Amino acid sequence: MKRLLFLLLLVLLTLGGFTFQGMMQRLDKKITTRFEGRRWELPARIYARPLELYPGRRIDKKQLVRELELLGYRPAEQVKTAGTYRTHGSHLTLHARAFDFADGKRPAKILTLTLKNKRITSLVEQNDQQDITLFRLEPLQIAAIYPGDNEDRLLIKLQDTPPLLVKILLLTEDRQFYQHIGIRPPAILRALLVNLRAGKTVQGGSTLTQQLVKNFFLSSEQSLKRKINEALMALLLEHHYSKDEILETYINEIYLGQDGNRAIHGFAMASRFYFERNIDELSVDQLAMLVGLAKGASFYDPRRHPDRAKSRRNLILTEAAKAGLLSPANVLTLRDHPLGVTKSIPSGITKYPAFIDLVRRQLTRDYKEEDLHSEGLSIFTTLDPIIQQRAEESLQQVLSELEQERKMVKDTLQGAMVLCSVDQGEVQAVVGDRFPRRAGFNRALDMRRPIGSVVKPAVYLSALIQPDRYNLLTMLADSPLSLPTAEGNWQPHNYDNTFHGQVPLRQALVHSLNVATVQLGMEIGIDTVIDTLHALGITDDIAAYPSLLLGALDMDPINVLQMYQSLAAGGYQTPLRTILAVTDQNHHLLHRYPLTVKQAANPAAVFCLNTAMREVTKTGTAQALQRLLPPALKTAGKTGTTNDLRDSWFAGFSGSHVAVAWVGRDDNQSTGLTGATGALRVWARLLGSITTTPLDLQPPADIDFYFSDIRTGRLFADQCRLGELVPFIRGGILPAVITCSRPAPHKNRARREGQPGSNLEQSLQKGIQQFLRIFQ
Repeated sequence: MKRLLFLLLLVLLTLGGFTFQGMMQRLDKKITTRFEGRRWELPARIYARPLELYPGRRIDKKQLVRELELLGYRPAEQVKTAGTYRTHGSHLTLHARAFDFADGKRPAKILTLTLKNKRITSLVEQNDQQDITLFRLEPLQIAAIYPGDNEDRLLIKLQDTPPLLVKILLLTEDRQFYQHIGIRPPAILRALLVNLRAGKTVQGGSTLTQQLVKNFFLSSEQSLKRKINEALMALLLEHHYSKDEILETYINEIYLGQDGNRAIHGFAMASRFYFERNIDELSVDQLAMLVGLAKGASFYDPRRHPDRAKSRRNLILTEAAKAGLLSPANVLTLRDHPLGVTKSIPSGITKYPAFIDLVRRQLTRDYKEEDLHSEGLSIFTTLDPIIQQRAEESLQQVLSELEQERKMVKDTLQGAMVLCSVDQGEVQAVVGDRFPRRAGFNRALDMRRPIGSVVKPAVYLSALIQPDRYNLLTMLADSPLSLPTAEGNWQPHNYDNTFHGQVPLRQALVHSLNVATVQLGMEIGIDTVIDTLHALGITDDIAAYPSLLLGALDMDPINVLQMYQSLAAGGYQTPLRTILAVTDQNHHLLHRYPLTVKQAANPAAVFCLNTAMREVTKTGTAQALQRLLPPALKTAGKTGTTNDLRDSWFAGFSGSHVAVAWVGRDDNQSTGLTGATGALRVWARLLGSITTTPLDLQPPADIDFYFSDIRTGRLFADQCRLGELVPFIRGGILPAVITCSRPAPHKNRARREGQPGSNLEQSLQKGIQQFLRIFQ
């Protein structure tokens, strides 16, 4: 009988051993697979453009301080820590943070700027007093694309973690961390006895390694099986990995807060979440508060339970003093400090949904959706936070003013605005809704509305690229016209219901004469106009109906922006871009988005067109800009109004920026606004509030200037004193000449290649000077 019992016990022990061995193998594989693979799914982080600082840059102190505030910089008497700045007279000293740019890491630096007359006059590094030719501030994070579990974290290496945080953490959570093997049997036994006496779990015996196992691999279920697995996995973790590896993983994994569906993990992310600062910028008491959250992030939430959080922080500071980490006198002072957390939660929801929408559409061309959610990419974009803010304010302010002036119901009007740089096509602002934080229908990208007279420059350019047939003074018939269509005869009319007879091409554009435009478009050919639109960057299919000559084609603002960028750049199209570069989680460059340029139209023809659009803003349909913009800010552009005053458009450009504004109603009812009374005001409010350069049209080499009578479309003879300088493409057709008896102070042609005579250079100089006065 005893022998039988012994054999049975031996079998059970053997089976138990095999079972235990199998369980240990499964747990071991689970640990090594997770630790040696990708430990976390990391969100992609999207950044705005970095602000570039250099001597000669136009920027005032107020704008610079605003940029620093957006980045979370704080004013300080001494700029000893990164993320601080100090203003003193015309100088500003800042301690710039280190940052990993797409082209390499830039270390933290202290520099002093001198600003005079809204320009940077000098830029000096404080340590070596060396002049700096160019310095980039770190870019503002404007969005993140979170993984499926909505965990948000910033990875930090152990050597980059503040040493005091590590010491306080180990003192508070696991004083024998570097001595134990993953578990502490005496502590477990002590906790077990206390819990048995209490009849419930009131004390834990977990080491920091066990806490990591619970957070990383297991659920929070309170059961014997889970506790056994936790202890075994802690032993295995300590067997495979060093103490430093385990501690670094804990620092990045620990749960420390909640923002809606977004879970805040790791001390680096918690520092941003509670203080909007990098972890190396925190004070001692702030580090202690973060450590206190490890015991229970919800229970000690400093925004919801500030008294609990402060009490927990002060207890940790007291223990740190007892352990010799802090002086008792210092702790007495720190205990009185406020918690210092920001009042508002820095939301994980982007403030720029319309722009991010455009970024994501461009990203999906090169990256899988799952990579955007998990690979920890850094995406560097072209957004200018200051211009974006001004665009949002301009749209909101003007729409409210229009509603008040016209006694409309509040929030009746809607709008959209997009802006890019002239030369590089970098999209710097996208506003898709009157309420820009609202993520929904993006009017800047998805709205399809008729563009009205905004299309007309393409019609006139289609003529000007044929200099043997057309020039700015070609006479057009602005007289009754009837065109047969499938729906019957179409009879276009002008906005003022008046016909103006024979008018020069330039004046027809300047005053947006519909009938003359249709006459010209039909003479050129509708297909030719469509080809011009496509050459300027419009990618949509366009139906060849005569009404498209007056803008009866549906487009979105971003497409209109592309068209006008090609015109503003002198006929050279740069595909609009929002992404400059993408790096992986180790800051290695994955993709750079280079600038590409192609010729869209004859630069000489575009130059002639742009002089006419400059005149639109002086004496034409957009002449209100003369009082709405600063006098020195020269621009060019075109208004657009659709049938029954449903849509109000304005598209135009300065020397450095192209912008498009739309105002209308979502129900497509009449607004009572023309392009000049609605969208133009939004556009002007924005351009007048940003740092931009005046338009300075530079003629190509094959342009000649002639003094002309712009009313009759003819040139003045050499002996005449009258007229305005008008550009013509050399070798093209010229208008007839008006003769007069007055002596000539100059030759009529301001520039004539190869023409002999002592007065040629003088005529050229005078002609160019007068042209610049007229068109700028």
